Amino acid sequence: MAPAQARDVRLRADAARNRQAIIDAARQLYGRRGLDAPLDEIARLARVGNATLYRHFPSRCALAAAVFADTLQRVIDAAGRALADPDPWHGFAAHVRFLCELQSTGRGVADLLITRVSGAPELEELRESAYASLVAIAARAQASGALRADFVPEDLALLLMANAGLVSRTAEAAPQAWRRFTDLALDGLRSAAATGAAPPPGRAAVQRAMRARGDDLGYS
Repeated sequence: MAPAQARDVRLRADAARNRQAIIDAARQLYGRRGLDAPLDEIARLARVGNATLYRHFPSRCALAAAVFADTLQRVIDAAGRALADPDPWHGFAAHVRFLCELQSTGRGVADLLITRVSGAPELEELRESAYASLVAIAARAQASGALRADFVPEDLALLLMANAGLVSRTAEAAPQAWRRFTDLALDGLRSAAATGAAPPPGRAAVQRAMRARGDDLGYS
C-alpha cells in the first residue's frame, strides 16, 4: 500500500473511532443529565475537540439521531410483540410497562419519549411509526372490553411525562419506584375500574407541549 493510501486508511479509521467515541459519550452523559447535556462536556468525555464533534455532528439533533434511533426502533419492535400477543390487555399492559421501564434506564431516554426532536426527521419518522402501533395496541385492548372506553393515545403521553419526572427525582433514592407508579396507572386504565375523567387535552395540545420541550432543549 502506498504511503498516501495508508494515511487515508488511518485517517478514516481515526474518524470512525472518534465518531463512535462521541456517540458513546453522548449516550452516557444523556443518561445522567438528560437531553440538555452540554455538547462541550460530551466532547470532553469523548476526548475529542469541539471542532471534531461538530465535524461529525453539526447539530444537537444530528447527535441525538445517532444516539437514539436504535432506541425508537426498539419501541417499534416491542409494539410489534404487543400486537402479536393473543391477549389484547396483556399486550397493552406489557407495552406500557416496557415504555416506563425504558424511561427508567436513563434521563435521556426518559426525555426522548416525551420530546419532539423536530430537527431530526429520522427520529420523528420512527416516533410516528411507534405512535401508529400504539393506536392499534390500544384499539385492540378497547375492543376486547379490557381498556377503558375513554382512553385516547395521548393519555399514554401524559403517563410518560409523569413517569419521566418520577424517574428524574427517584433515580438515586428509589430507582424502582416507576414500577409501582406503572402498576397503579394500569389499574386505573382498566375498564372495570373506570370512573368519570376530565376531558383529554387532545393530541394537538400534547404535541405542542412536546414540541415546546424540544424547543427549550435546542432540538428544533
